[in-house]
Amino acid sequence: MAAMEAAADAMLAAASRAFSSAFAIAIQIQGCGICLVLALGWAAASIVRKRVILKMRRKHVDGNSFAFLCDDIDELEHSVQENLPRVSVIMPLKGFGEHNLQNWRTQITSLYGGPLEFLFVVESKDDPAYHAVYRLIAEYKDNLEAKVVVAGFSTTCSQKIHNQLIGVEKMHKDTKYVLFLDDDVRLHPGTIGALTKEMEKNPEIFIQTGYPLDLPSGSLGSYCIYEYHMVCRQDRYGVISGLRDGGYSDDMTLAAIAGQHKRLISSPPVAVFPHPLASDLSFSRYWNYLRKQTFVLESYVSKVNWMMNRALFTTHCYLSWGFVWPYIMALVHVLTALRAPYSKIVKEASDSSWGQFISPPLPILNFLVVKCLILLLPSCAMLFQVEIQLCNMLSPEGPKVSLDSYNWGLVFIAVLVDNFLYPISAFRSHFSQSINWSGIRYYLRDGKISKIERENSSKYTDLGGKHLYGKRTYPPNKSLLGYLSRTLAQWHQPKKYDV
Repeated sequence: MAAMEAAADAMLAAASRAFSSAFAIAIQIQGCGICLVLALGWAAASIVRKRVILKMRRKHVDGNSFAFLCDDIDELEHSVQENLPRVSVIMPLKGFGEHNLQNWRTQITSLYGGPLEFLFVVESKDDPAYHAVYRLIAEYKDNLEAKVVVAGFSTTCSQKIHNQLIGVEKMHKDTKYVLFLDDDVRLHPGTIGALTKEMEKNPEIFIQTGYPLDLPSGSLGSYCIYEYHMVCRQDRYGVISGLRDGGYSDDMTLAAIAGQHKRLISSPPVAVFPHPLASDLSFSRYWNYLRKQTFVLESYVSKVNWMMNRALFTTHCYLSWGFVWPYIMALVHVLTALRAPYSKIVKEASDSSWGQFISPPLPILNFLVVKCLILLLPSCAMLFQVEIQLCNMLSPEGPKVSLDSYNWGLVFIAVLVDNFLYPISAFRSHFSQSINWSGIRYYLRDGKISKIERENSSKYTDLGGKHLYGKRTYPPNKSLLGYLSRTLAQWHQPKKYDV
């Protein structure tokens, strides 16, 4: 025990000296800058959405009780509504979970006044989502134009993209706009109308995109996890072929095509949607979700797309660790100060650290790190509060969301964990070139899907905890070390390609 304690003290002393160098100080100053930029960005985003809230309140005071649907109440006149373009909503489904039914209800009860159809696309009738959504459609059959489409298994692209493309083939021939909507977010009654209005007003818009407002369930995994698109029907700029021929990520592919052809991508301030997370989200499922987010950077449809992904890969990894390391350094200095009275070697390291830095003293740098944290969390809380308020105003009769259940200590820990693991996940994705998502393993070669294997071992999706095949089961309690050892073993597996 004494030997282990001495070894721990030696390591702590060495770390304290290393984190007191000029290079370490530069890292801490850089980290403070990253924190300040994040805080300013979140504050700016909250101001933009706050203006939307104030505008809606003014409209309500002026007599427009339907400000959550449209700015001008005259737009609800029948003569205006009957001239609205047809919209097809395509939802690729996979499994059935605790929040799906409520999410689907908010989606199909849209108050869009123009022609509107919903296509729920599953890979097979064996998917539990097939029967669940079929019963839901039967409830609203007199007031809803909707159908369930069985797409079959994908062979050249991800299952989600395959489902989306089959939905495009089956949609109404007069459709002008397509809304690709994920099934795990809640839609507001006026969302489709607001998006369509923007598309009609600005023909330069190629894609409109929105973002989920993640609602953690309480576990650290759910806090760590803290889309939809409207595009034209035609295969403009090779959109459909780019997705069909080896495409893995729909949003990254569309963004790359828009960037390559210098087309506009719009994100309206009202495009924020409540996204409740599974209540039993484990760390292993969070890790696979993070792997999916980094894996998309390995897929590309063009040289420009590859360059953009490499730039995102490098920038995100650099900024993530640049954000985390100052907090690790500050923690080491705090532990050194606490341990110094009981260990001679640690006390010497502590004294040398304090003696080296008269201008600027090391405690001031640690104070700056803490000060950045004090600025970061309030700006994050302000953004979440404004977004929740906006969501509640956009869905006045829907289930209310609030900040009451948020644990801001876990939010901060989750931010550190997420940014620390992101580069590890990114490099893991780069060297493995494969991922298992919802029971399907995809292999990449030259940025495109080259091989698909279906593994029925997964019983639920990684993010939503949705039931995929048989009776719902829960992951056994296994240690984090055991999980990491299995992951490390898989890391060294060779790449697999079709030959």
